Amino acid sequence: MTGWDIDPAGVSSVLSKSGTAAKNMSKAGGAMQSDLESASSAAGTLSSQYGPYTSTAGVVGAALAQFAQHWNRDLLYIAKRTGKSLNGAAAATTAYVHGAIEQAANAQEEASKEPPLDLPGAGERGRRTEGR
Repeated sequence: MTGWDIDPAGVSSVLSKSGTAAKNMSKAGGAMQSDLESASSAAGTLSSQYGPYTSTAGVVGAALAQFAQHWNRDLLYIAKRTGKSLNGAAAATTAYVHGAIEQAANAQEEASKEPPLDLPGAGERGRRTEGR
């Protein structure tokens, strides 16, 4: 007895629903990014009356930019973790169906590893590793 008791049809159903939810979450993230840029532009700019006559992002625009910058790493982590989890569950289930229990266990273990985040910054990890 391996300790595994998987219902492949049930896993397939859950993966399908989860994949749809992940796709919707990705669309919402893209829309949020676009909406933040639009809101920042619509909020106006600051300009000097004494010249040189240049404009910079206003207070609201600057706050929205800081908000986006702060949460970008966490949102990227969620997307990568979700993809890795869904792919790992599919690979482990496929291996299980084909009787490759060791391969299924390996796929499950690989899926549980932290996803790499390729963002600027020397060796920085997502805020998740900072105890949140």
